[in-house]
Amino acid sequence: MTEGRAVRSFAIIFMGAVFLTPLIFMILGSLRAPGLPPPDGFEVIPRGLTWDNYNTVFAFVPLGTYLMNSLIVATVAVPVTVVVASWAGFAIATATSAARRWLVGLCLVTLMIPLSALWVPRFVMFRWLGLLDTMWPLIAPALMATTPFYVLLFALAYARIPPTLFEAARLEGLSPLEIWRRVAWPLAVPAAFAVAVLAFAWHWANFIDPLLYISSAEKLTVPVGLRALQTLEPTNHPILLAASVMVTAPPVVAFLAAQRAFFARTVGV
Repeated sequence: MTEGRAVRSFAIIFMGAVFLTPLIFMILGSLRAPGLPPPDGFEVIPRGLTWDNYNTVFAFVPLGTYLMNSLIVATVAVPVTVVVASWAGFAIATATSAARRWLVGLCLVTLMIPLSALWVPRFVMFRWLGLLDTMWPLIAPALMATTPFYVLLFALAYARIPPTLFEAARLEGLSPLEIWRRVAWPLAVPAAFAVAVLAFAWHWANFIDPLLYISSAEKLTVPVGLRALQTLEPTNHPILLAASVMVTAPPVVAFLAAQRAFFARTVGV
């Protein structure tokens, strides 16, 4: 048992180091003097550490505005995604066996549709609705759970709940919405945390939709803003890395907060 725990601990530490190493080098690279190229060899601590790059970023692009726009989109889209995906997943989990197979198959088929095939139809639809150059096209995917993958995650979580709980709730006269709210949802909170983190990362890193639907510079989000900074300063790597650190910080904070809430809910820590 002790040897098995040691192996698991080593695996966890190794995987953590694998994922943290790029972040550490990104932070250290952002502290190099402005204008310096990447180091030729292995450099753990850069010489002449400076925080000036973080102030210089805002001289090139309005990164604060881009961050605020992305936060607005994520703040609206993530809760909507979680609720819609949970409703759809609950519908799949409580459907009959035949209907469940068809619905799961439909989700899988939808997952295989390339997003590029939807760019033109969505652009035409949003133009017809008069929503171009607004935040609504960036939030609209949340009305369809953003991706069927989140629906399947909730469906799997609800499928683990004993069906007798749902039957007992029906016998008590509860409606499907009340069964979801009072029985299914409290037991699927860990899945909700997982979907919330994934949805936040998806909307935060969404590059194509702002590029297609937003034409005003003050309404752009951080992925397009980073691209604009790279165009202005393609060789100033410390400044690019400083901007990357600021853009990466919110998803990391969201992940850590969700992880803490997840373990507090499931383990009682």
